[in-house]
Amino acid sequence: MQIQFVVFDLDGTLVSSHETIYKATLHALKEVGIENDLPRDRFMNMIGMHFEDIFSEFGFKVPDFEDFLKIYKSIYFDYMEHSVLYQDVEKIIDWLRIQNKKIGLLTTKGQDQAEILLKHFNLFSRFNGVMGRRPGIAHKPSPEPLLKLCGEVGVKIENTIMVGDSELDVECGKNAGAITCAVTYGYREKKILEKTNPDFLIDNIGDIEYILNHEK
Repeated sequence: MQIQFVVFDLDGTLVSSHETIYKATLHALKEVGIENDLPRDRFMNMIGMHFEDIFSEFGFKVPDFEDFLKIYKSIYFDYMEHSVLYQDVEKIIDWLRIQNKKIGLLTTKGQDQAEILLKHFNLFSRFNGVMGRRPGIAHKPSPEPLLKLCGEVGVKIENTIMVGDSELDVECGKNAGAITCAVTYGYREKKILEKTNPDFLIDNIGDIEYILNHEK
């Protein structure tokens, strides 16, 4: 089945943003009265999960989560100097557009923040659809956000490939019935990604060109 829609995760897939996320998280937690210096390496291995799930893994809960998110978003760009696009991101996106493929984003970041970040990196206009965290819609690994994104763009799920750096991305794609592709340069070790058995496992985002050029 021909791939018509390429859906990317954001953090760890398009953008190397781990330091920005980590520093902004610690800052926001302190603002809401939680002095918890989250172990850096363990935190990095959880990026891509919803914040409430991450905090639960660390054994605490933020009393007013919406207040935390508001502060986090307000100070996130204070740490943007630590974020950069991964190598070949713009190149593969431009190539996909030339091939008349539709391009989407699926992230656990809030819808507004996801759009702002794409605009910051001058990518927003190149995307056909953006699905950030929205009220009432489950987040990855639920298939719901990917299925909804496909519906908004007008592409069948079987013609969609989900590209991401975590087990949540692969599970989301599999649960929805999409083709799956895991990238090894993000925030998960290769052995963790291998256990999820994605359809494709690549070391560079540019390898998507090879995948699409060698479809059966």
